[in-house]
Amino acid sequence: MILPYRKVSIAPMMDWTNRHFRYFIRLITKYVNLYTEMISEHAIYHKRNSQKDLKHLLDYDSCEHPLIFQIGGSHIPIIKECVKIVEEWNYDGININCGCPSEKVFENQFGAILMAEPRFIANIVKEIKKVSKLPVSIKHRLGIKSNHLDKTHYEDLKEFIKICYNEGGCEHFIIHARHAYLGKYSPKKNRVVPPLIYEWVYQIKEEFPELMIEINGGIDNIQDILNHLKYVDAVMIGRAAYEDPYFLIDIDEVFLNQKNSLSRKEIFLKFVSYVLDQIDQGIYPHSVVIHTFGLFRGIKNSNKWKQYLTKELTNLKKYPIEKLPKELVYDILTKSLEILPEPIYEANRHTIVL
Repeated sequence: MILPYRKVSIAPMMDWTNRHFRYFIRLITKYVNLYTEMISEHAIYHKRNSQKDLKHLLDYDSCEHPLIFQIGGSHIPIIKECVKIVEEWNYDGININCGCPSEKVFENQFGAILMAEPRFIANIVKEIKKVSKLPVSIKHRLGIKSNHLDKTHYEDLKEFIKICYNEGGCEHFIIHARHAYLGKYSPKKNRVVPPLIYEWVYQIKEEFPELMIEINGGIDNIQDILNHLKYVDAVMIGRAAYEDPYFLIDIDEVFLNQKNSLSRKEIFLKFVSYVLDQIDQGIYPHSVVIHTFGLFRGIKNSNKWKQYLTKELTNLKKYPIEKLPKELVYDILTKSLEILPEPIYEANRHTIVL
């Protein structure tokens, strides 16, 4: 049985979807599912006996719910121990990474390379279900190709899903609608060079109507989200949510009938208090504020705004964190908005055809 699930989510992205970015996104939309960046099984397992280290790795703000934890790994006993820890931290689900094309990742036998072993993935899902009640999903590509194997045919994709469902009990598949070429392209090129084939994802939904099929890849506006939802159950937004997050401002109105009227300026000012709170946690402002740098994308002087913040916030590292003056941080953040033209403070609305 598929648990209730929201129709839009933001993809797990390494170094990007950490708790600072997720808190920031919640100022824009309350609706979307959020995911952690991929965290490896060993990162959790090696810190399992230190609550301080686990807090640093797993902590989040309650506003981030629903929040799904993405794990990378292939050692079943370790994964099971990690999942039990994750459940104790009250995450809302577990997602298995079978889509990352990084050479470092597939050399360690997780990520996209696992698509070559659907029965092994099915067993991971089955074993997770033995120790946790959290819903389990798999994020993967259409297929994979390397010097040693070719799994780039539609029937390979269908077989992967069929085995993971029938033998593992996985009911939720998040499909990045591109192939992954392991060893040929860098992770960056693997995100853009392989062509998008949305039709394969649509066809999977037709052939497995009982499953939750979520589509991912190249989706960067609300109209496209609604168009994809005619054929699949849910849509996952990737880099567009980080690089241009304000396009999500209408999500709550479309799916919750709750309009978010905050302008870009108001969102940033709300985030300032969070930045100041993080100083008390020993975190310098630049590593927090950098996750808002897409907020004014396409707006005049946005590059100057980012340059100003980068320079001024980096300079703050001359202070020991415990002596960093919050008043100075507040002045820098609020003054930065003077660089931007006033008209951008009005929320830009999108024409949406329902």
